[in-house]
Amino acid sequence: MRTRTRRSKTTAVGVTTALGIGLLAGCSTSTGPGAPDREITVWSQENLPDRVAATQKIVDGFEKKTGIKVHLVGVDEGQMPQLIMSAAASGHLPDVIGAAPMGQVWQMYTNGLLNTDIPRQIVKGLGSDTFDKNALDLTTDGNVNLGVPSDAWLQLLVYRKDEFAKAGLKAPDTYAKALKAAKKLTTEGHDGMSAATDPSDVFTSQSFESLALADNCQLVDDRGEVTLDSPQCVKAFHTYDQLAREYGAPGTQTVDSTRATYFSGRSSMMIWSTFLLDELAGLRKDALPSCKECGHNTRFLSDNTGIVTALKGTDSAEPAQFGEVTSWVTTKTAETAASREFIEYMMGSGYESWFGMAPEGKIPVRHGTAAQPDKYVADWRHSKIGVGTRKPLDEVYPPELLDQLADGVGDIRRWGIEQGEGALVGATNGELPVPKAIGSMTSGQVSPSEAAREAQEEVAALKKSLQ
Repeated sequence: MRTRTRRSKTTAVGVTTALGIGLLAGCSTSTGPGAPDREITVWSQENLPDRVAATQKIVDGFEKKTGIKVHLVGVDEGQMPQLIMSAAASGHLPDVIGAAPMGQVWQMYTNGLLNTDIPRQIVKGLGSDTFDKNALDLTTDGNVNLGVPSDAWLQLLVYRKDEFAKAGLKAPDTYAKALKAAKKLTTEGHDGMSAATDPSDVFTSQSFESLALADNCQLVDDRGEVTLDSPQCVKAFHTYDQLAREYGAPGTQTVDSTRATYFSGRSSMMIWSTFLLDELAGLRKDALPSCKECGHNTRFLSDNTGIVTALKGTDSAEPAQFGEVTSWVTTKTAETAASREFIEYMMGSGYESWFGMAPEGKIPVRHGTAAQPDKYVADWRHSKIGVGTRKPLDEVYPPELLDQLADGVGDIRRWGIEQGEGALVGATNGELPVPKAIGSMTSGQVSPSEAAREAQEEVAALKKSLQ
């Protein structure tokens, strides 16, 4: 989970500071491209201090090579929609935004805030066949490139292989297997599952969507009609309620508490993202596994954890993979030439350093170059993960898992994006109707069918407000 929901991010640069810097440098007040002064402002949602520092090093190399001045601003993803609208209203948009999730990109596009010609030129220049096709499809509206897809993370269902083997259970890659395991492994003081129920966090929506897609529960149908009260979605709400409430810890479960419960050995399964992988291997001192065996062996939990990347529901023919593709986007006031040069550098000379700052959650969606088609995926496998203690990804995890992760980008499915309702997706990430319904359901206030109906009504009203 790249977002604040993925690793309890703090805002590296506050709202006022971010806006202040944006106003000071490199932003045009016009409605068209900025004047070619070879000076741009870049907002990056990779705003954790270590990632801001890593990005600044790449920026330094770009400035030295090109002579273009870059003002880098780390901005929290949760604050980005408000910041963008404020900057647009004042006529001081940044030139480039990095690590922008799909819903956010579609919102900016729908609001007429993006320059889509620059990413078209970049993708064509770098070679569209060097990118993952699915990543391009998810960030394209017909023939319009909304941005330049950069990297991706995947949602995972992790489980204790040792506990499953002892109980004679199979890998929880279907609804039925996950429910059976959760029930059998739930005992006094031990939970079968750790899953988010926080009504105020998009992490809950992401966790639920990963399970819902497995049974083809969709946010909208091909006509754009909201379908959260469909039989498939009611089934998904019911399954999530069983896993999170019946077989999970009591009270509101957050991004941090779900991880803490699994890391302490008090749950047998957990829904999280690939951003978990360095922490799981004991390579982040601020989020170390704390199970009783972990004190003697920091690799105990990773060695005894199985990983399911794609889950299959009761009535679905195929398993589904949830994930996020983040992109570089250019705003309507961006200085055209300098912005293009910058993104090309970040997807070329600086690309390995960009995804290398957190390779467990930044799977490259540009596989390589025309001359070396697999260059970046190969480099990603050797990239070091961890903070403080760092080890190569392929030294910590087996090649079979890395294959699953790399291939999983091509299988990512997302609510609304495929149906052209990306703006609605972005709006739901702000208003959080699904997490609110899940919070009410898992606290026992409403039934799963009532939760589905509540979410349906809230999203339908939100969709109407966007028209």
